[in-house]
Amino acid sequence: TALAKEVFGETLNESRDPDRPPERYTARYYLKFNFLEQAFDRLSEAGFRMAACSSTGTCAFAPEQGGPADDKIWTSYTEYVFCRD
Repeated sequence: TALAKEVFGETLNESRDPDRPPERYTARYYLKFNFLEQAFDRLSEAGFRMAACSSTGTCAFAPEQGGPADDKIWTSYTEYVFCRD
């Protein structure tokens, strides 16, 4: 948490739950950036480099009764790993 606060400062939001007591731990962090590149810039400025990246993506066609047959539903997940020497 301390490192995330050091790098991202006031742009780090520790929880979307405004009623969470300060003594409760959260593993959910959100950045207040509009673009992912802004977070990458902050990490670079703090001496981090991207060590790995993994991405998955799947596509499924929507049911014909729920909409046009050519509609596609995309699901994706991307993970970035940064390290600082």
